[in-house]
Amino acid sequence: MSQWVIKGLRTGIKSTRYPNVAETAAGVSPGFPAETNLGGALAESLVAGCPTRALGLGPQGVEVDRRRCVHCFRCIRGAKRPLDWESGYEWARIGADGAHRDHRLGRPFGRSVHILVVDAGDCGACLNEVKQLNNPYYNMHRLGFFLTPTPRHADVMLVVGAVTEHMRHALRKAYDAMPTPKRVVAAGACALCGGVFGPSFICGSGAAEVVPVDVEVPGNPPPPLAILHGLLVAVGRRPPANGAG
Repeated sequence: MSQWVIKGLRTGIKSTRYPNVAETAAGVSPGFPAETNLGGALAESLVAGCPTRALGLGPQGVEVDRRRCVHCFRCIRGAKRPLDWESGYEWARIGADGAHRDHRLGRPFGRSVHILVVDAGDCGACLNEVKQLNNPYYNMHRLGFFLTPTPRHADVMLVVGAVTEHMRHALRKAYDAMPTPKRVVAAGACALCGGVFGPSFICGSGAAEVVPVDVEVPGNPPPPLAILHGLLVAVGRRPPANGAG
């Protein structure tokens, strides 16, 4: 036992210092394709090769819809002219419902927020990233975020998965059981638009079809820091991506 104590004292605290300090450690984010000034056959081939229609042709070249991107990397691997690439992890944006009301919970919830995680048909990828928030490196408890198993104690609902037909009613019931004020954070391409699974006979086009979504976190799966940024946006402690909202 004493050896573990000594080792801990020598090692020191290894938790990320985000959001007070930008995280620069390798591997914390896969990044995102960036809008690139391309034209002609090069742009058309990249757009045609995107399996989820995340890429489109625009007046400035290839445009990127981050809500639909699944990090397949087809736009950079094997491409004659790869798209530009952006690192980073602060991807959370204000959802359509959050734009019509104040998406932030406000100051009383700044340091004590209980989160209900709803697996609405997740493949396991996004849910695994959410689990990482409880490990020593990300340690979301230091920021006042705590998981709760019951909607009656929840301030924020964190939805992952494509919202299958079997989960639509359960998702709505959980939302209705939450006390007000309450906010919804949708994380991952499936929760935002259905991803590679929807819309289809088994699921729709994301959580916004069932519950009002205040904050959207793109990625498939979004890394833990991107999810953490979404939670911080929901409580008003970080600005959304590109200063929107």
